Amino acid sequence: MARRPTPIGTPQPTGLAHVVDLVRTTIPPLHPAGLPFVLTPLAVAVLGRRRPWLRRTGLAAAGASAAFFRHPHRVPPNRPNVVVSPADGEIALVDNAVPPAELNMGDQPVPRVSIFLSVLDVHVQRSPVAGEVLKVVHQPGKFLSADLPEASDANERNSMLLRTAAGHEVAVVQIAGLLARRIVCDATVGDRLPIGDTYGLIRFGSRVDTYFPAGSTVLVERGQRAVGAETVLALLP
Repeated sequence: MARRPTPIGTPQPTGLAHVVDLVRTTIPPLHPAGLPFVLTPLAVAVLGRRRPWLRRTGLAAAGASAAFFRHPHRVPPNRPNVVVSPADGEIALVDNAVPPAELNMGDQPVPRVSIFLSVLDVHVQRSPVAGEVLKVVHQPGKFLSADLPEASDANERNSMLLRTAAGHEVAVVQIAGLLARRIVCDATVGDRLPIGDTYGLIRFGSRVDTYFPAGSTVLVERGQRAVGAETVLALLP
């Protein structure tokens, strides 16, 4: 989910409403896909409350799952022609590469930024631009470590092609990793996604590649930390 900036002059909450607002902005909500992973160990903790080790294990597992499936609010930039990060994580690659063949974007290398997500990162994916979904293609594959360059081609992935109002095409690819066995993509062809809007999730370690049109100006470097929906990866031509 992407939060828009609060308009100037908007009344601020007071009293109990202010406390509730602080809690909501401090503790991120849970992505719906994480509910079974939180509720199951909680049920184990409740049923095993007479056994301290079982109760502690259940509570610890529920807490770890809630942290993994957190879904924090983000505020995308208002600047025109920007491409924001589709995920939280470390910039693993900044190079030129041929987009996935299933998207039919041609065989010429274009600018690409790869983001590696550790198990400690937020694992939802967000739309890097505002645009229409032209293609969504799931490709079976291997489960190599997501930080390897060859993972872009060899691993299981879900590729999505977006077209902006100006006609620019931007591709974003969810790539499974060693531990990731489930790629979730809620976007379908014809959807119009706002910039920074959540469209999917990868479970337990992964990578997300973004392909930009030729002539784009990449603004990030390898090793930099990216914040989904807020870090500007590139400027479109």
